[in-house]
Amino acid sequence: MNHLVFQTDFGLVDGAVSAMYGVAYSVHPQLNIHDLTHDITPYNIWEASYRLIQTIRYWPQGTVFVSVVDPGVGSDRKSVVVKTASGHYIVTPDNGTLTHVIRFDGIEEVREIDENVNRLPRSGESYTFHGRDVYAYTGARLASGIIDFSQVGPVRDIDSLVRLPIIEPRLEGNAVCGTIDVLDVRFGSLWTNIPRTLFLQTGTAYGDRVSITIENDTRCVYRNIIQFAKSFADVYVGEALAYVNSLDCVAVAINQGSFARAYNIGTGNSWRIRIEPFKGF
Repeated sequence: MNHLVFQTDFGLVDGAVSAMYGVAYSVHPQLNIHDLTHDITPYNIWEASYRLIQTIRYWPQGTVFVSVVDPGVGSDRKSVVVKTASGHYIVTPDNGTLTHVIRFDGIEEVREIDENVNRLPRSGESYTFHGRDVYAYTGARLASGIIDFSQVGPVRDIDSLVRLPIIEPRLEGNAVCGTIDVLDVRFGSLWTNIPRTLFLQTGTAYGDRVSITIENDTRCVYRNIIQFAKSFADVYVGEALAYVNSLDCVAVAINQGSFARAYNIGTGNSWRIRIEPFKGF
């Protein structure tokens, strides 16, 4: 019996998530069901992809993740289950949700869900709630051992999986450039795609000042000099800082404040950040 972990953009204000739980427990009442999050920004496939890679590696091998952020539900997009290089399973629409897992973890095998077998019985002709009728049902059958991975459906080519575009971080002279991938939502910190190892090639050490520039497709949103700190305690309350987040990438925050809210900053490839050592005026 493996863990079953749900992620959606459904929220908890109606019965959608509860219905998925009910389907899973109907498959096997002793399942161990958990929530990754149900607060993905509606329709935001990129965010769903990022939250998976943020989380899966910390769960035991064999854990089954069901990720449902599916603006194309009812279309010709495929439904898949993948086995990752780390030994986890992800049940999801093939719409780009697996982008970061492909990039940072790797996938060993892909199977397309055979809905003639792996679909909730008597779910009728509804094509708008595959999270309940296909993904929760298939994930529960896989996690409980009622089916094994080979019984999900036919094998698919890994290279056929849909990928969202990723802009690789890079050095430009003594500066490092990247994108703001996602927010630390509750606290408003900006999580970039710049790994610590690349950032340190600029020669920056803890306690140094760095010049930060943040732009979107239309304008420069933020430009300032801030400290590269080991922790929030290294700066005053209300002061901005750069730090290394829990994924070993550079992040930008305000101590006990929301950087994203203060400067109205979003996420994705259109939000670019440049960091360079500050040498003084």
